[in-house]
Amino acid sequence: MAPPPQKEIVYNKLLPYGQRLEAEAARFLAHIKDNLARAVQLQELWPGGLFWTRKLSTYIRLYGRKFSREDHVLFIKLLYELVTIPRLEISMMQGFARLLINLLKKKELLSRDDLELPWRPLYEMLERILYSKTENLGLNWFPNSVESVLKTLVKSCRPYFPEDATAEMLDEWRPLMCPFDVTMQKAITYFELFLPTTLPPALHQKGFKLWFDEFIGLWVSVQNLPQWEGHLVNLFARLATDNIGYIDWDPYVPKIFTRILRSLNLPVGSNQVVVPRFLTNAYDVGHAVMWITAMMGGPSKLVQKHLSGLFNSIASFYHPSNNGRWLNKLMKLLQRLPSGVVRRLHRERYKKMTWLTPVPESHKLTDQDVTDFVECIIQPVLLAMFSKTGSLEAAQALQNLALMRPELVIPPVLEKTYPALETLTEPHQLTATLSCVIGVARSLVSGGKWFPEGPTHLLPLLMRALPGVDPNDFSKCMITFQFIATFSTLVPLVDCSSVLQERDDLSEVERELCSATAEFEDFVLQFMDRCFGLIESSTLEQTREETETEKMTHLESLVELGLSSTFSTILTQCSKDIFKVALEKVFNFAVSNIFETRVAGRMVADMCRAAVKCRPEESLKLFVPHCCNVITHLTVNDDVLHDEELDKELLWNLQLLSEITRVDGKKLLVYREQLGKILQRTLHLTCKQGYILSCNLLHHLLRSATLIYPTEYCSVPGGFDKPVSEYFPIKDWGKPGDVWNLDIQWHVPSSEEINFAFYLLDTFLQPELIRLEHYAAGKLEMSRDDVQQCLAIVHNCLIGSGNILPPLKGERVAHLVPSLVSLEETKLYTGVEYDLSRENYRETIAKVTRKLLRYILDNSEDDTKSLFLIIKIISDVLQFQGSHKHEFDSRWKSFNLVKKSMENRLQGKKQHIRALLIDRVMLQHELRTLTMEGCEYKTSHQEMIRDLLCLSTSSYGQVRSKAQQAFFTALGTYNFCCRDIIPLVLEFLRPDRQDVTQKQFKGALYCLLGNHSGVCLANLHDWDCIAQTWPAIVSSGLSKAMSLEKPSIVRLFDDLAEKIHRQYETIGLDFAVPEKCIEIAVMLQQSEHPSSDFTGLCSDEIQLGIQRQKEKNAEAVQNYENLINMLLDCVEQRNLPWKFEHISIGFLSLLLRDDRVLPVRAIKFFVQCLNHDAIVVRKVAISAVAGILKQLKRTHKKVPICPYEISGSPKPSSIQAGDRPDNQWLHYDSQSLPKTKEAWESCCFVEKTHWGYYTWPQTMTVYAPVEHQPKLGRRRDELTEAEQIIYDHFSDPKFVEQLIKFLSLEDRKGKDKFNPRRFCLFKGLFRNFDDAFLPVLQPHLEELVADSHESTQRCVAEIIAGLIRGSKHWTFEKVEKLWKLLCPLLRTALSNITVETYNDWGTCIATSCESRDPRKLHWLFELLLESPLSGEGGSFVDACRLYVLQGGLAQQEWRVPELLHRLLKYLEPKLTQVYKNVRERIGSVLTYIFMIDVSLPNTAATKSPRVHEFTTRILENLKPLMEADEEIQNHVMEENGIGEQDERTQGIKLLKTILKWLMASAGRSFSTAVTEQLQLLPLFFKIAPVENDNSYDELKRDAKMCLSLMSQGLLYPQQVPLVLQVLKQTARSNSWHARYTVLTYLQTMVFYNLFVFLNNEEAVNDIRWLVIKLLEDEQLEKKEKILRWDTLLPKQRSWFRSS
Repeated sequence: MAPPPQKEIVYNKLLPYGQRLEAEAARFLAHIKDNLARAVQLQELWPGGLFWTRKLSTYIRLYGRKFSREDHVLFIKLLYELVTIPRLEISMMQGFARLLINLLKKKELLSRDDLELPWRPLYEMLERILYSKTENLGLNWFPNSVESVLKTLVKSCRPYFPEDATAEMLDEWRPLMCPFDVTMQKAITYFELFLPTTLPPALHQKGFKLWFDEFIGLWVSVQNLPQWEGHLVNLFARLATDNIGYIDWDPYVPKIFTRILRSLNLPVGSNQVVVPRFLTNAYDVGHAVMWITAMMGGPSKLVQKHLSGLFNSIASFYHPSNNGRWLNKLMKLLQRLPSGVVRRLHRERYKKMTWLTPVPESHKLTDQDVTDFVECIIQPVLLAMFSKTGSLEAAQALQNLALMRPELVIPPVLEKTYPALETLTEPHQLTATLSCVIGVARSLVSGGKWFPEGPTHLLPLLMRALPGVDPNDFSKCMITFQFIATFSTLVPLVDCSSVLQERDDLSEVERELCSATAEFEDFVLQFMDRCFGLIESSTLEQTREETETEKMTHLESLVELGLSSTFSTILTQCSKDIFKVALEKVFNFAVSNIFETRVAGRMVADMCRAAVKCRPEESLKLFVPHCCNVITHLTVNDDVLHDEELDKELLWNLQLLSEITRVDGKKLLVYREQLGKILQRTLHLTCKQGYILSCNLLHHLLRSATLIYPTEYCSVPGGFDKPVSEYFPIKDWGKPGDVWNLDIQWHVPSSEEINFAFYLLDTFLQPELIRLEHYAAGKLEMSRDDVQQCLAIVHNCLIGSGNILPPLKGERVAHLVPSLVSLEETKLYTGVEYDLSRENYRETIAKVTRKLLRYILDNSEDDTKSLFLIIKIISDVLQFQGSHKHEFDSRWKSFNLVKKSMENRLQGKKQHIRALLIDRVMLQHELRTLTMEGCEYKTSHQEMIRDLLCLSTSSYGQVRSKAQQAFFTALGTYNFCCRDIIPLVLEFLRPDRQDVTQKQFKGALYCLLGNHSGVCLANLHDWDCIAQTWPAIVSSGLSKAMSLEKPSIVRLFDDLAEKIHRQYETIGLDFAVPEKCIEIAVMLQQSEHPSSDFTGLCSDEIQLGIQRQKEKNAEAVQNYENLINMLLDCVEQRNLPWKFEHISIGFLSLLLRDDRVLPVRAIKFFVQCLNHDAIVVRKVAISAVAGILKQLKRTHKKVPICPYEISGSPKPSSIQAGDRPDNQWLHYDSQSLPKTKEAWESCCFVEKTHWGYYTWPQTMTVYAPVEHQPKLGRRRDELTEAEQIIYDHFSDPKFVEQLIKFLSLEDRKGKDKFNPRRFCLFKGLFRNFDDAFLPVLQPHLEELVADSHESTQRCVAEIIAGLIRGSKHWTFEKVEKLWKLLCPLLRTALSNITVETYNDWGTCIATSCESRDPRKLHWLFELLLESPLSGEGGSFVDACRLYVLQGGLAQQEWRVPELLHRLLKYLEPKLTQVYKNVRERIGSVLTYIFMIDVSLPNTAATKSPRVHEFTTRILENLKPLMEADEEIQNHVMEENGIGEQDERTQGIKLLKTILKWLMASAGRSFSTAVTEQLQLLPLFFKIAPVENDNSYDELKRDAKMCLSLMSQGLLYPQQVPLVLQVLKQTARSNSWHARYTVLTYLQTMVFYNLFVFLNNEEAVNDIRWLVIKLLEDEQLEKKEKILRWDTLLPKQRSWFRSS
């Protein structure tokens, strides 16, 4: 007995040939298992491995996860091993990863007992790729998609990490958690991504309990939204969702809601300053919603209370008149919350139990919880219906809310809808309300116990919606169609009024409905009248009719689609009686008028087709005889056949006939003679419009007879034609379909229909093919119009009967790729038995078309219309088996849209309406048709693709572009065909060919470029292909056909180069397969069900595999070097135009790698390019040489150390961050600096700044002593050949002089910045060759420093930064000598600093100090601290010096407390600086000085300067200002002379600097020292101006800005009383000015900390007192303000009252 499959696609069973699929799937799976296992054992990742993993993806698309659990686990393990192969080529890695994600997608299928996956290989892969050390140097090229693929992969594997993983991860990443460092972001990102949160409750001790308190403590104490805070929130949201009921969130709820409210960035008050960082780092709404919904429910109901508070406080923002960038977030919040709650209810009440932890009973949402939730959110949703951004979000929210509580949601929506239907003047209101009613349609119609009166609204709504079918308002028309269609799908339109007499057991509502249903007929007829009106008003005007090419406009085609689908839905759902009346009506309308065939005609024909489709027998009886008679009558006369313009009546009847034949083929057989006659009469009409309509008729007849399709889409199986006594339709209102009893009525072609189809082909296709063949052989003359007519008939026959014509035969094109496993395709059965005894017209069409194509290209190449048809025919001969890919894709899309708009997410379990389920089965059939042939590349395909290439390079632009699209599609379809085609395309680019025209040349370039979605031939990720295309592109510069005068050709080359650069990914050189993969492959091969009949591999085969793989690696390396040599040969050709030289150098730069040094010839080339004349080339060369130096870097040895031994203090028992005894030794201490060789060599340097701050890593490594490191000061003969090239050039004074000249030129005036690429170049030189080049460079450095031009200063800054960072491993003597040289240079530079260069010097010093032990740089720090504010050179130079110093110290973070203290001590007396620019700089420097003083949990008090002590000293100096009562004016003139000023003036100057500091730190520091700053508040209240006026002096503006920023700050609960204390004190003061400002402050502060206040009873009372106190004020302006306040926050007031 085979084990049950994991999860299969149920729709396969419903196909008419469903019973055959069991065996097919088993065969296919056995094939995949066997070949995949073989490929891995034979070490053949490509093509074998990749080919069969793709086949596994196809298998999953076709059958779902239809394999045993054992196989499922083996597939996952095998792919996991493959993905994590260390040197795997990146494009293969992505292919494997996507499949693995797909296998892991449904996590309920495999529990933790079935599968365990290690986490470390994934971490190593992310580290290698996402944090690549070599990518920025251009040694690795990753695609943009790689990040999201890897992250999704980790998410999919996460549930299966071992139970000890959490502890291991914490040990691994905790040491990175230094909040001042970029590593913090990295650590938190890793935690968010990797930490498992789905462990069962028994293992919680090993899971989140290890980190929860630590992380939540960190989150609660951070105030200024650093980048990583959002990642923590995402982690908490996931934790909450996975462990509902196991974590008590109540203590954190007020804080969580306050922060979510802040994160919405809503504007409060009139003139608020927004901190830009709050906008960029705001929380992701999706995760915030996840978190809220997971915390809802439970015993305390606290979350619901806060949620109501949240919506109360933001409800007014939803008012339609409000608009701003915050609106999108608010709308998203509304849309996501209900869907989150529905998801949770589904999980708790309807979902099957799986191995994932269930929600405990105590924490499940009760009905009361749901009601409370709906009540709190409904008001904002109703407001949002009319929002400026459209009603989409509101409609989705209502859809979900109505599933939960229809009785609360639907009535208010209807209340808004009825009036909207009555008004004519507000169309926006109508479209908004209708789209919302569509959302709640299913809940409305099904009524149910909550809302039984729902269905009674159906008819009034339908009747009132009819006027919306309005020709003058397009959007209203479309939404009305959608509205009517939605309701008709849900309800059988059957008149049940007769039931009232027969039954007396009906409920009140049912009686009401029965009597209402009498109106259905009326509704249908009125709807039709409306449609007829619409049609009559959209008839094409006479003027448009004369131009033949006129199509419908885009809008008209949308209306046509809306009209036809709505009408068809209505008729499908009609009872027989109503249908008869409707049919009569539409028939009379169609035959009593004559329509033009382009707009009105199409719409009427669509309506007729809808009628015929629903009930073919009755309808065809009316239509076919009528149309046939008219047409026969009008074509009796032979002259008609030759008329250029045909009678309109004839055209209209042809159109009508061609549309109504798109019905069930069996019903058409009766009319085959009549229809055949019509075709014989009309197929060869001269008038193009006429014969095209006739061709459509032929096409539709063939399709109807040969395809497999469902014939009805009723909402109830079996339809409604049962007597009312035994069937009561009202019971079926809004009823979902039942997957297991769908009872689909299929049309499967009978032998009779097949015979009919072949009769049509023999009669109409055969003669055309013969004529075309004669014409192509030159035996028959035909006019172009005749040829086009023939081709049109051929094309229509082909796409009509594609389903029954077997695919093309032909040999497989062999030897494109060598492989040891079979690469054969599996054929799928799609319900068609090919009759091989008959002629295969597909082959004949292919043969004839190819001959014809040759003939036309030789004799009449300008017959482009025929060529267009030939291109269509070729692509359909190749691809068409009954459905087109693009049509399928758009149907799949629209299926998903409809499914979303109508689904019931609460119950799930495929509760879709029947029509939708039938559609899905049909899509499954089409999917099989599209994949049935597979992608085998046969000789017949090869010939056709070559024809397309020929057309793609022909003379006419339009032909080329159409052919190219077909060409790209074909290339993307067949396996490995690109390798066959590339040489043919490159033929056109050969420089030695004389016969290529410019058109051909352009065509070939387009073929290489590809379209935006498909294959790009120029850039296949494969050595064989690139080695052909790249050199060909470069040397095509010498082709005769190439002309740089033609802008189109220049643009093509630019696009090609750009696309190659954008899409290139590093191609692998090593294809080895590890042992572990092979073991799993063997297990896979041996597993049963379906077991394969293949035996294991013998040792010879395996040896052969290993041999092949070694050859392959050698071949790859060979190809790599050949490619580089070929490109270099190309560049060295004499008359190659400059553009191609640049392209070639660009290609070469892509070929740098981190696993292989560039060949010597290329290194020499790049070094010489450093002095190339063209700046583009120089830039590429700088990056390339920096990369080459990285390749040549010798590894430095590391040794482990024990930090506790060095510091002599024991390991702390718990985690404590910050300055501890055991990391004291890392601090900079001027008493014990390594100033001698002995001290230097015995000193233990730690370069990276984050080590040791939070905790030490398990093993701490540092660089080994000098004697173990690579040798320094080597002679030339000790260098490798590659190094010698660089050494020779950089020792040559002439070369260096030229290089420095180029580097100190301006590139773009005023835009240039310090260039990291150049810095990397110099860093690499000094790292690899230590001080070998200093003697040559020194004179240049001295010269550059003395020249104060911007570009020369930048150049010297880049070199100096490179020198300092490159000297990392030099010996003490060399370093000391270096600083003796550098110190005077830096002094000169800093005294010459200018407004253009201070940024570059800042970057230079910051770069030099980055990731360096401060004790190594003591020369630099002492130099910078000499006297930053010397006053020489004026205030500007002072400000610049501070900037440079700040750059250096900020990089050192927490390791230089002594320097920070020295700096602060130096700055304090200078805080009263007169000059504004110096003040601002000091403010910024103070921010960095106090940055390290953070109040984070378990963090020791810092050794660096502390805010508290500083503020106390400042307040002392500001006393004189505090005590004065009158308003403070800015007396201080900027240039007041020397001499003592009074304390008060000094105080004002000091205050100005302090304001600058507070403003600077508002956005940067982690926590705000509220207690100290509060004491400054009263002072600010006095100063800040009341009105908005820019003429105020700096002091007032700054005070106002400061108040605005402080009022937005996040308060800790313990700080609330302190703030209120200060506010109360100010409110009592006698300056009305200060009292007024208090109000503004209070308003913003309360909004931004809303829930923190609401949770503190005393605070609420204080605020109430404050507001009342201020209301008593006699001054008017303030009352105004308070009244405004009243209107702004009424909701909060009601809260305060209730509290």
